[in-house]
Amino acid sequence: MAFQIPFKFSGTASDATVDGRSKPSKMMDYDQPLVWVTLLLMLLGMVMVYSASIALPDSPKFRYLEDRNEYFLYRQAIYIIVSMVAAAVVFRVPIAVWQKYAPMMFIGTLVLLVLVLIPGLGVSVNGARRWLSLKVFNLQPSEIMKIAVVLYAADFTVRKQEYMHKLTKGFLPMMVAIGLVGALLLLEPDLGAFGVIVCIAMGILFLGGINIVWFGGIGALLVVIFSAIIALSPFRRARMFAYLDPWEEGNALDKAYQLTHSLIAFGRGEFFGVGLGASVEKLHYLPEAHTDFIMAVIGEELGLVGVLVVVAMFYWLVKRAFDIGRQAIALDQTFAGLAAKGIGIWIGVQTFINMGVNLGLLPTKGLTLPLMSFGGSGVMFNCIGLAILLRIDYENRVRMRGGRT
Repeated sequence: MAFQIPFKFSGTASDATVDGRSKPSKMMDYDQPLVWVTLLLMLLGMVMVYSASIALPDSPKFRYLEDRNEYFLYRQAIYIIVSMVAAAVVFRVPIAVWQKYAPMMFIGTLVLLVLVLIPGLGVSVNGARRWLSLKVFNLQPSEIMKIAVVLYAADFTVRKQEYMHKLTKGFLPMMVAIGLVGALLLLEPDLGAFGVIVCIAMGILFLGGINIVWFGGIGALLVVIFSAIIALSPFRRARMFAYLDPWEEGNALDKAYQLTHSLIAFGRGEFFGVGLGASVEKLHYLPEAHTDFIMAVIGEELGLVGVLVVVAMFYWLVKRAFDIGRQAIALDQTFAGLAAKGIGIWIGVQTFINMGVNLGLLPTKGLTLPLMSFGGSGVMFNCIGLAILLRIDYENRVRMRGGRT
């Protein structure tokens, strides 16, 4: 009697042979590497938040913390735990439900963006009104809007597929919706979040088959609009000029102060870094080292090697999102496929902007590094977005086995 292998593992829906009978392969129910990469980014982020914030209680701004040097570490750990619980709940929601309620979610988030601007409801930090106080932590509606735009743009593209080559029915409604979001975000002000949201919407429309001529024209118009916003805003204009020549004497101590100290941090790190916890720039030289400029602390303490590891993990995460989206579209799940790619665009664009700002490739802008920077809203909604991505992958696997979701 011939010896037979008990089963053959495959990442596809191919059958395995067991005693001469056909049996579905033991395909995993979820993407373990995606989960592990996400966890590694969050845990590394928590370590670097602790390192970057260790000296903050000594500053006048955080004098209320006294000697509580672990404050930001504990808070970030709590954020991660809560975010993982929220992600586990979201993972159980079928993608069809997200598609059904995508327009309502978009409208509800618009309402939250309006509430932020109402005195007494919105919380102002560093001159920007971007948060709603929930007592336990501050909720940032712009983070919710990133998910809402992913789902709404994917649903819009599916519903309007036959009109995607027409301006009035295929693009104008989405342009009006994103324009309204932009107006509310600029009142906060939050140009960075608006830029990410525009990239998400435009990216999904492009992948959904919008007329390339209209896409190019609207892209050029957006460049003009963003240029006008910068030109007409004195502080944004000053930041732009400082970015072009950060080492000029007046800029280095003023508008380019963060950028110059970020570059100094990367320079000190060289190839292997000065060692975990040994950063000098985090000692009240580099503002927002635990949030917007955490990558500079990584560069200083872990060096080029640490930076490349983080870049590689984010690259893998974005590539995996596009792979899952492509697989969903191949299975005739267009909404799920576009949503998956939209999540990839969101994480990819925000990561690129944050790293670009830290490295001096882009003008200074207040955007956090996904999954790694300190903050409850950012980490939570990054996890929720990735939980939706995991759900799409899970439903892909079920369909590939011939099952039903």
